[in-house]
Amino acid sequence: MSKFYGKGRTKYHIRLGAAESASAHGGQVLVDAFCRRFGLWKKLAQAPGLDPRKRPGSGFAPEAISAQLIFTLSSGGAGLADAERVGKDPVLMGLVGLEKGADESTLGEWLRAQTPQSVQALWEINGTFLDDVWVLAKPGRVCHAGEEEWFFDDTEIEVYGDSFEGARINYNGDRALSLQTLWRGPLVVDAILDGARDVSEHLPALLGQHEARWKERRTHLYADSGSSAAKFLDAIREAGFSHWSVSYNKWTDVLERLAGELSEECWSSPNEKGEQFTWLRHTPGEAQAAVTFATLRRKLEGELFWRYAFVAGQPGEGWTPQAVFERHALKGDKERGLSELLSDLDLHHPPCERLIANQAFYALAILTYNVLTAMKVLELEDDQQPWRIRTIIRNLLSVPVTVSSHARYTRAWIRVPRWLLRIWRLFIQQWIPKRQPGRPSKREDAFSLRL
Repeated sequence: MSKFYGKGRTKYHIRLGAAESASAHGGQVLVDAFCRRFGLWKKLAQAPGLDPRKRPGSGFAPEAISAQLIFTLSSGGAGLADAERVGKDPVLMGLVGLEKGADESTLGEWLRAQTPQSVQALWEINGTFLDDVWVLAKPGRVCHAGEEEWFFDDTEIEVYGDSFEGARINYNGDRALSLQTLWRGPLVVDAILDGARDVSEHLPALLGQHEARWKERRTHLYADSGSSAAKFLDAIREAGFSHWSVSYNKWTDVLERLAGELSEECWSSPNEKGEQFTWLRHTPGEAQAAVTFATLRRKLEGELFWRYAFVAGQPGEGWTPQAVFERHALKGDKERGLSELLSDLDLHHPPCERLIANQAFYALAILTYNVLTAMKVLELEDDQQPWRIRTIIRNLLSVPVTVSSHARYTRAWIRVPRWLLRIWRLFIQQWIPKRQPGRPSKREDAFSLRL
């Protein structure tokens, strides 16, 4: 006879106490070690223009402020108020090597003191980090069919109030900032946050800046219909990707007329969905060269006229029009990555009214996203690769840690779920600094980790 499982009251006696020797964010030691492994803290400390202090001997160093924001975002926090609360967690601060956390006003002042040059320095650190990760990553985890996949997209960051610098009224009548991103596989190479009115305004600049990263490699670029204007198609073609595809659902009148004039012999046989495919060559608008369009037509039951769909691009060798549509359908996975970035790190709400402050914050937020994604790609098991960022935060990083003092050192006990012990042990053995024999110096890490 099967046993019944219902809902009852707790089995435990509840007692409360101040969490002066415990924290719920023990997993941040992994984030700290991973950043240390790639030299991110040292690079942030040396980044030009990132330190606005007039007296470097006092106050918070730039790597300390940056680390506090990164640890906040990677522990589920969203804004500067959450960062201040994280800074009040003494166990977490000691675990990651921070003596003290900055308050909300100090964090805001530091963000507002940044310059376009210091924000660019953050993006250069991000790009170098991604290059290092790419060398170590298994190709099957970051490529598709042996090819690097690049992706460009724009999203709207809606803001409320008239005082947000750089915001403009978008097509929906809302005040918004534009975040235009360039992706390499699952990682964000670069992004620009400003009040751009064209959804692909920064595409040519981003392609020109990072062109060296895909030269001599097998690559495919995806873009949506916002990049289908002639000047953007020219920029993509000149960038030198092995092949590329762009959704084309604007200015289709000429293409539909040309498709309608083709003879039946030009179309493929209908597939199981009744779809037929062919190629079209057309020079749209002010384009400098003709563009190849993979063309699809279908006629729903009871309809008299064909419906058409188009994908502009440069197909690979031996590709068919149907293969172009099938490959371009993978763009949906890239779009979900952008949704994950904004939702899982709660980046829908800029923290400040100053544009430069928001640009610096989003640069650090995207660096945090890349750190967590790189941890997944390099360290987690194959069956954990589909994990979202919020899954990593909740399962891998949100684990309890308690601190106990001994004669010559302080020990941090991290309580890890049994099914994650293997990953934790491998990571700790390889990347967490070990205390040397003898009395530890004041400069050494004070924590002896034990699982």
